Amino acid sequence: MYCRGIRGATTVENNTREEILAATRELLQLLIEKNEIQPENIASAIFSLTADLDAEFPAVEARKLGWTDTALMCTREIPVPGSLQKCIRVLIHYNTTRSIQEIQHVYIHGAVSLRPSFGMNL
Repeated sequence: MYCRGIRGATTVENNTREEILAATRELLQLLIEKNEIQPENIASAIFSLTADLDAEFPAVEARKLGWTDTALMCTREIPVPGSLQKCIRVLIHYNTTRSIQEIQHVYIHGAVSLRPSFGMNL
């Protein structure tokens, strides 16, 4: 078994608790589905938000999905001028037998521009 990094990102229209939680739920559910993630195999997850998002912690939604024994952290993205705004990113450290090539990263909504090769049209 290996510890693999699984990445994902999404954007929201507004800095509200409801939008941050809904966007996080959508992103995590896609990552779970695409990678057959089981909560007991998640070592940790790091969420980052751009400086214009502060209405809620994305980790709140991960807890609602059953990640109760997982180490979770929320942090700020570096505010690089001209970078994508209202963006939520996640890096999941996952224990799996999958190869690196089998890991499916998910970038949705405005975050498709960050990694077009991993983007999904929703």
